[in-house]
Amino acid sequence: MTTNATKPETVDGAPVPAPEQRLVMPELAPAYYQAMVAVDRASREGVDPVLAELVKVHASMINGCAFCIDMHATDARKHGERDHRLLALPAWRETPFFTARERAALALTESVTLLTQGHVPDAVYAEAAARFDETELAQLIALIATINAWNRIGVSTRMSPAAR
Repeated sequence: MTTNATKPETVDGAPVPAPEQRLVMPELAPAYYQAMVAVDRASREGVDPVLAELVKVHASMINGCAFCIDMHATDARKHGERDHRLLALPAWRETPFFTARERAALALTESVTLLTQGHVPDAVYAEAAARFDETELAQLIALIATINAWNRIGVSTRMSPAAR
């Protein structure tokens, strides 16, 4: 039996090029873009780099931002993160790979990213508050809000990772 399932077309086995980027924010809105870079830098202050990258990859997966998934998975590996944990992020609840602190951060990431699906439930916030002090929690929320802003820029302008 044959199917007519849609498969990406390739030329001589080469990957299909990414969709054309719609516009380049740093060129067209440079003041805003530089402000976002500064916000991004500030949002990471005091957050463990591996945890920060797990949060960024997870939010980017939820939002479907290919550019950010690629960039932050690469950055996570540079900080020592292992592939099996990155690949398991969509199913983090089903694995033994993440600490209680990471699980609280991932749950909070999902709730903040998916605000229209029930806001941030008290139980999710309480678990995060039990695992992070107030300053850490504030920074974590800032980090989640910032990666969501970057995802919206990346998706709406069709930013794409470079072919490898």
